[in-house]
Amino acid sequence: MEQLSVFVTTFNNARTLRACLDSVKWADEIVLLDSYSSDTTLDIAREFGCQIFQHAFLGYGKQKQLALEKTTHRWVLLLDADEALSSELCSQIQTVLREGPRADGYELPRQEQMFWRMAHPGGRMNYFLRFFDKTKGRLSDMPVHAAPKVIGTLRRLHAPFYHYGEVSVHEKVDKVNAYSSGLVADKLAKGRRAHPWIMVFYPPLYFVRIYFFKRNFLNGWAGFIASAVSAFYVFLKYAKLYEHHRRAKHGDGLLPPGAPPSGK
Repeated sequence: MEQLSVFVTTFNNARTLRACLDSVKWADEIVLLDSYSSDTTLDIAREFGCQIFQHAFLGYGKQKQLALEKTTHRWVLLLDADEALSSELCSQIQTVLREGPRADGYELPRQEQMFWRMAHPGGRMNYFLRFFDKTKGRLSDMPVHAAPKVIGTLRRLHAPFYHYGEVSVHEKVDKVNAYSSGLVADKLAKGRRAHPWIMVFYPPLYFVRIYFFKRNFLNGWAGFIASAVSAFYVFLKYAKLYEHHRRAKHGDGLLPPGAPPSGK
């Protein structure tokens, strides 16, 4: 039977960490890499016998890769501190480990908390590669949304894991604002430019995709709000990229003489 290392990165995650660790307490090892939390995150980690390390935050991809490198078993499971496995998914992963993996990595469906409710199970969940053979993979270096990349075969398990990250509209808007800023540097590094018409047409199309084709309408008004904010996220990514190029071209030249510098 294959042994399993779970790895988690944290920073002030006391609200959600207990649920996360409780769902994987059966694993052979839990590695927790913390960015110097000031709440009770480390106290909770000690309760579950985690292997605790600390390091200043390096960015999402580099921080998770560092946590991965501290695991001791070949098969690993990546969880964020605001995620937890369902009991059904625990059973499926344990079966794979017991019978022997038939792939180099497994994608898992994520069921989202949507403000005041969990997403309807009839919606189309996104699949994420989280359970994999670390000799075949590593984390991407994306500034946000860093994910494992595996060279080899992939399969899917179909029981969900839960994401408890967005408890309010306020929190979701804060996240999309921060994430969209973080992606600008990545798009610039890839030579991407933002045509202004993308801001006009792509967000509404994205809303239709999420609300109807991903079945977010099953979540009532929570689904409508989440779809609208997701479309706003798409808008922000291209709006901020377009803003960057405008500032690079004009600086403060389009402001009145004597206007204070924008500082951007």
